[in-house]
Amino acid sequence: MRRGGVRHAIGAALACGVLLATGTGCGHGTERKAPGGAPGAVSASPGEAVGTRLPGVGDRMRELIPASARQAVVVYGDRRDSPDSLAVLYEKRGPTWERTAAWPAHNGRLGWTTDHRMDDERSPVGVFTLTDAGGTLKDPGSRLEYWQDDNAYASMLNPEEAHAHDFDYVIAIDYNRLKGAPPFDWSRPDGVEKGGGIWLHMDHGDGTSACVTVPEAGMKTLLRVLDPALYPVVVMGDRERLKV
Repeated sequence: MRRGGVRHAIGAALACGVLLATGTGCGHGTERKAPGGAPGAVSASPGEAVGTRLPGVGDRMRELIPASARQAVVVYGDRRDSPDSLAVLYEKRGPTWERTAAWPAHNGRLGWTTDHRMDDERSPVGVFTLTDAGGTLKDPGSRLEYWQDDNAYASMLNPEEAHAHDFDYVIAIDYNRLKGAPPFDWSRPDGVEKGGGIWLHMDHGDGTSACVTVPEAGMKTLLRVLDPALYPVVVMGDRERLKV
């Protein structure tokens, strides 16, 4: 769906939970190796049945997952203060969760928090629904409603900068936002101080202001697979707090 206009450009400026300044984007462009370690290691086999509970997700976090959710993107942060993480897609077949894909990922450059605030450069720990998507590029076959706009997702950087393609594809994480609105909508129901504009988007090789990033192949897969009829959620946080 095409929703154009420069009037939306501020939405991208507020993306990733912080007002972007030239040269900062959502992180810094350095390469790293993929994290490993169970649960949800990169080396685990796709299509692997993992049981009736999501690996590495404890009782407290599990209670936050809606009973209707049959798709879950679990973001396993390496440590509380680390920008490195692993994103694993699980789908529920009957009572059993099945691991279908995994990608090295990044989160807030200062790690994770249970009390996210604007500009704190930490990603919020929690369970959030996934309802809306978009990007600067045309719809690659998204099942989520897709809002394409060349201007609204502009990263405010020169084309040659490392972040020029950050927002080619985005999926809004429903933290302090209006569901059913485009990702670049800057409404903040819980107040601006609680941050917002937190997305899954294209990886640039390092930590973000609060978003979670995965490689292009991962974004395309998520857009094509996440199905509103299956009530997808993202379960995200550092491994230590996820397992509580």
